[in-house]
Amino acid sequence: MTRLPLFPILGAALLGLVSGCGDGNAAKETAAAAATPRKCAAIADTPVKLAGGTFTMGEDDVYAEEGPVRETTVAGFWIDPHEVTNRQFAQFVKATSYVTVAEKPVDPKQFQVPADQIPPDMLKAGSAVFTPPGFPSSNYSDWWKYVPGANWKKPYGPDGADQVADEPVVHLAWDDMIAYAKWAGGRIPTEAEWEYAASAGQRSTNVQPAEANSWQGAFPNYNAETDGFKGVSPVGCYQPNAYGLYDMVGNVWEVTADFFKPGHDPDDRNNPKGPDENNAYDPLNPGMPSRTVKGGSYLCAPNYCQRYRPASRQGRDPGLGTSNVGFRLVYDKAPSPTSGAMELG
Repeated sequence: MTRLPLFPILGAALLGLVSGCGDGNAAKETAAAAATPRKCAAIADTPVKLAGGTFTMGEDDVYAEEGPVRETTVAGFWIDPHEVTNRQFAQFVKATSYVTVAEKPVDPKQFQVPADQIPPDMLKAGSAVFTPPGFPSSNYSDWWKYVPGANWKKPYGPDGADQVADEPVVHLAWDDMIAYAKWAGGRIPTEAEWEYAASAGQRSTNVQPAEANSWQGAFPNYNAETDGFKGVSPVGCYQPNAYGLYDMVGNVWEVTADFFKPGHDPDDRNNPKGPDENNAYDPLNPGMPSRTVKGGSYLCAPNYCQRYRPASRQGRDPGLGTSNVGFRLVYDKAPSPTSGAMELG
């Protein structure tokens, strides 16, 4: 896949990832709270076996695209206990010499506008990076920047810090994730599989979780960091859910295999896979079929994003990575005997 048009990316496409979360009531912060130090446990990569079953999917009292609520059944599968990390992705790159989309220059033909209208930096290899402003704002262009040289190795750009081994890998396009999945012997989960795993037997509710990496304070310019992190955290820093899965909400959004369309088909309840490509529609990015992302990220706050929930969902441009989107894999076959997969559900 070549990159899809990037010229509007600081508009509709990025709007769908963060500023599309802007429906909450503004919160007022009266004092800065001290960050709570967290010890991040070293956790295994061993996939967890889920037996499958029927669960309540969706939520109808927060954002319209998350409903209707209905009983949904999924078959059994194995799932990674945490998001794919930089350490794991580096192993893939070392083995295959793979080069990600963000590391390649942009073809100007992808913009579908006259060449003299394209900012030169937008033709350079790079990705979209969250850059918090020093002032209150509701304008997404104040905090999303296309940064030449930003990629999974340098998530904050060429002058920023290197990737951290046990943090989720970010700045990946759909094709990058698919290439990794094929190498690892897995696949991207369907939205229903992902939400079943994230729910872990509980209904999705609109409560900011204590055991998740989200935004405390007034987004986008003040983060109290009471959860222990200002940005992306390593995997294993928060308690797992009842299925032993880490960071199913918060930290980074997670990509699913489903094409995005607002709302769910109420009659599609048995191993649903979402709309086909021809019926996909993202109102925040109408020019292309988006994939569905789940679970919110460290940028979700009560005043600007209430998507730190299993039922949360948004469309995501498949041709571009950002600094707050990652993924994990599921597997249809039992992992090798040496992996010692856990069995739950």
